[in-house]
Amino acid sequence: MAALRSRVDAAPWVWSFVGTAAAWGVTLWISGGRGGEQILSAALTFSAFTVLVSLGQMMVITTGPGNVDLSIPSVIALSSAVSMLVMDERAGMIVPGLLAAVAAGLAVGGCNYALIRLLRIPPIIATLSSSLVVMSVAIVLGRGLKIKPPQSYADLTTAKLAGVPLLAILALAVAVAISFVLERTLYGRTVSAIGQSRRVARLAGLHVERTSFMTYVLSGGLAGLTGALIAGFSGGNSLDQGAEYLLLTIAVVVIGGTSVAGGRASVPGVWGAALFMFLIVTMLNASGVSPGVRMLTTGLIIIGVIAAGGGERSAR
Repeated sequence: MAALRSRVDAAPWVWSFVGTAAAWGVTLWISGGRGGEQILSAALTFSAFTVLVSLGQMMVITTGPGNVDLSIPSVIALSSAVSMLVMDERAGMIVPGLLAAVAAGLAVGGCNYALIRLLRIPPIIATLSSSLVVMSVAIVLGRGLKIKPPQSYADLTTAKLAGVPLLAILALAVAVAISFVLERTLYGRTVSAIGQSRRVARLAGLHVERTSFMTYVLSGGLAGLTGALIAGFSGGNSLDQGAEYLLLTIAVVVIGGTSVAGGRASVPGVWGAALFMFLIVTMLNASGVSPGVRMLTTGLIIIGVIAAGGGERSAR
């Protein structure tokens, strides 16, 4: 029993997958066993967006207490507008549109860290403030118009490979890459070291500021890519496309087993938690609960898990 507990403590992301399996099982039970394959396909598709953007949030949170990126929803809105403007419904401009969206996210990430480093503004305030500016830019660029994606791009974002959504395969590939970076590169190990003790990391000669800068830039870049993909999947750009990801990314990161105190990331847990959050909403919808009760229940789950994870900081 002690050995099993030790293994679970070493892999906290296991609980997110346990919750996912339970939520899926209950949903199937409520629906009488019908539509299981469709539910799973939808979960993989929509969770792919959550995973992509949450991986960047995970890296930021891993750098230590107080580090969080609240500009993600605005970056998604901006990058969706930028990608659609560049593509302009032309198939030949798909790649430039994607690159422009990622570049916009990278630029916002760099500006976020400039506010934190140069002006000594706390990350929460800096990223929240920049989100207002970014959203204003998105409004000006979009001019309230919804530009449709090229048909071939829209088809690509909804395509499946051997029955698996192509977006889910992309998100899995990015997750594997992030896991490799964390475990096998100097940058990844420095991110974890900074989260464990910024002062010790600096005394050890690690490039603390450069690594922190790269982390915020990475978060912005992934949010930029996500915005472009959402625009293609949903049929065009919209200012509210990133609204749901403000607290969702934080909840997914914490539920997935990443330490809110920093120093420990959990890439598999991001996938498990993203699927769990989607299936919880699906389960509540299948139960026929009202939108108010659904939002209340989801919010309580997020608050409860984040509050439980917050106790780790004081323990450390």
